[in-house]
Amino acid sequence: MLEQNIIFVPIALAVLGLLFMLVKMSWVKKQPAGNERMQSISKSIKEGALAFLNAEYRLLVIFAIIAAALLFVISTLVETTSWMIVPAFIFGAIFSALAGNIGMRVATEANARTAEAAKTSLPQALKVSFGGGTVMGLGVAGLAVLGLSLFFMFFVSQFMGNDGGFYNNMTIVLEALAGFSLGAESIALFARVGGGIYTKAADVGADLVGKVEAGIPEDDPRNPATIADNVGDNVGDVAGMGADLFGSYVATVLASMVLGNYLIRDMSATGQFTDAFNNMGPILLPLVIAGVGVLASIIGTFLVKINNNEAKEAQVQKALDMGNWTAIILTLIASYFLIDWMLPETMTMNFFGEGAKEISSMNVFYSACIGLAVGALISFVTAYFTSLGKKPVMDIVTNSSTGAATNIIAGLAVGMRSTFWSVLLFAAAIYGSYELAGFYGVALAASAMMATTAMQLAIDAFGPIADNAGGVAEMSELEPHVRERTDILDSVGNTTAAVGKGFAIASAALTALALFAAYVTFTGIDGINIFKADVLAALFVGGMIPVVFSALAMKSVGKAAMEMVQEVRRQFKEIPGIMEGTGTPDYAKCVDISTKAALKEMILPGLITIITPVLLGLIFGAEPLGGYMAGVCVSGVMWAIFQNNAGGAWDNAKKSFEAGVEINGEMTYKGSDAHKAAVTGDTVGDPFKDTSGPSMNILIKLTCLVGLVIAPILGGHGSDEGVGMNEEVNVWVDENGKEHVIKGDKELHFSDEGNMETAEMTKEVKVEMSEADGQTVANVTITTTKDGEETVETKTFTGTEEEVRAQIDALKDADVEEEGAEVIKKVIKEVEEETTN
Repeated sequence: MLEQNIIFVPIALAVLGLLFMLVKMSWVKKQPAGNERMQSISKSIKEGALAFLNAEYRLLVIFAIIAAALLFVISTLVETTSWMIVPAFIFGAIFSALAGNIGMRVATEANARTAEAAKTSLPQALKVSFGGGTVMGLGVAGLAVLGLSLFFMFFVSQFMGNDGGFYNNMTIVLEALAGFSLGAESIALFARVGGGIYTKAADVGADLVGKVEAGIPEDDPRNPATIADNVGDNVGDVAGMGADLFGSYVATVLASMVLGNYLIRDMSATGQFTDAFNNMGPILLPLVIAGVGVLASIIGTFLVKINNNEAKEAQVQKALDMGNWTAIILTLIASYFLIDWMLPETMTMNFFGEGAKEISSMNVFYSACIGLAVGALISFVTAYFTSLGKKPVMDIVTNSSTGAATNIIAGLAVGMRSTFWSVLLFAAAIYGSYELAGFYGVALAASAMMATTAMQLAIDAFGPIADNAGGVAEMSELEPHVRERTDILDSVGNTTAAVGKGFAIASAALTALALFAAYVTFTGIDGINIFKADVLAALFVGGMIPVVFSALAMKSVGKAAMEMVQEVRRQFKEIPGIMEGTGTPDYAKCVDISTKAALKEMILPGLITIITPVLLGLIFGAEPLGGYMAGVCVSGVMWAIFQNNAGGAWDNAKKSFEAGVEINGEMTYKGSDAHKAAVTGDTVGDPFKDTSGPSMNILIKLTCLVGLVIAPILGGHGSDEGVGMNEEVNVWVDENGKEHVIKGDKELHFSDEGNMETAEMTKEVKVEMSEADGQTVANVTITTTKDGEETVETKTFTGTEEEVRAQIDALKDADVEEEGAEVIKKVIKEVEEETTN
């Protein structure tokens, strides 16, 4: 009974997560918010953040209407795409915006309450700030799992009873569900880019004039850009990160479901696939793992606590790690039992270019283990390159002693170096999970890694709350010990923020590959040949897009920061008594500058991301678009790692001076020339790590999602006729007569030396489908041209439609392998004859 109603498990767990979120939200709001001054500052931050979000949402409503209209047009052009993709898109956008909005509202409530708690004890301050982060994490994960599950259940009820067979009907379901993911990622793009521009325009302006020129501390109430800076922490690092991971979460599960459907098709080649889960086990598995991840994250939150009021950064970090690792281990254990329960013990799976293979369900579990391991290892690598006291950060500190130029050079080098280990980990994860369980294994690896998103995001969102709490304490002129405690939390938060961005990059990389594989299955193409001129050209264009996107984001921050700097300088000059503390800065003006700049500058990068793949696909077709997507993915991942880690390292190099750091045998402190050089480096790194770098994740995923949505136009999965197939076999025969087989292309050449021998075969497979006695009958005509001779063979298949289609696919793979073997024998024989003569 449970098996047939398994879809209600993720729904129930998502609802549980949302209920726990409401309990935490209520608890945070009940905590004391401090004195009148603290509440006033907190209110200003909240009003500024909500003003920005409301203005952003007004723009996004216009975008959503236009995009929904275009999706409706697409749905009318292709029979296999339903108009229901439109409401799915709209609700995906709404859920994403709602998740970010809830988290940001609580974050702005928690800042003053964390500062007030820090008056009493550090453990209580951690409890309040992490409680606010937990609301964000569970809001994102709960809404993502709930939205996907409900829409999947609804679409199944609408389409699965239709004629057309299980595979085709399920493909329509998943294409419609892709609309939900597209809506989520679209909101994430604008939230990330807009929020990043906002926060860094304020941050750069506040630092350049406040710290460098005026020599006043961070978050000093005399700085007119201080409120805007604190608002930016929320719209960028809370709402922006929340929307980013919401999109990753949804896209990862969707891609796994698409590839699960393809797996069912493979297994139907030898007979009707059945299981106890309404014949949907491989499709439902990612959803159930996501739901269990929510429960594991809830359990993990109870372990994030410290008892010692004298604790330092290491103890706070250990508490966060305890909660995180608990969630990961629980998810891993649950995944083992779920995979063993929901998948057949052995499965037939097609590997591109290799044909069908038998794999064990445990291979899928090992792929999930790889995903969880990569998430943890990427976090470790990111922490090494960005943490206080580590060699990369200390290299930047040392280079600060000779000025800003050498500081920046060292930071760039650290960012570039950091790509080495990260990319090797990605490559190992992709290769290992694919070898174990094909692209379904890659997708499950990403799903397992994303399953603990609630905990990852709770840890990540706690940082901006602690940062804001320090700002409230500074502006309210609270006792020094309060700021010391919030600084401990803030310092840990900076590391978790960098690690969180590393996690987001890892999730984007694996998600994009899974979406890429889903795109190939939806279009029906056999592969992407980079030796074709149009594909190679598109590959280069795709590689260029992340560079241009980054440039636009950086330029936007620079323009807005210049305006902010001029405004802050004007206020210092024209408003009497600011520096003496008797005058009141015009905080609202700085908030307004950041808001207008962010809304204006986020439009062009967003349009480039969405329109470019659509135009390229419609003009050049499915294969060149695949090349473009590959270029965006590879280049985007490199730029994301480089910018995230360089920015994080610059940030902590600057912070190293606050406690004092030894350079060339001498202690150097805040206010020194080396510190000023480090501030300049941090100012350069701010848009790296908080604007253009994080935006790469969404650029990668959204590009692949747009391709997935328009895939039915480019090459339908349900095409019945004219299925062409070419397979070329290259045979290398060495001097000892041993053959080495390489798949390649084009013609047959003979050589007296017995070198490379290649042969061309052209196969055309025509299929005529009909219905007879309630069964599907397929008459298959195979025309083979080899060495100028043409042969015709006919075959007939009978069964359900999905069985027949699976048999046709298996026939194509088998024929390729059989004909390839015949050509190899022929080439070997003729080479031997030439050698004998």
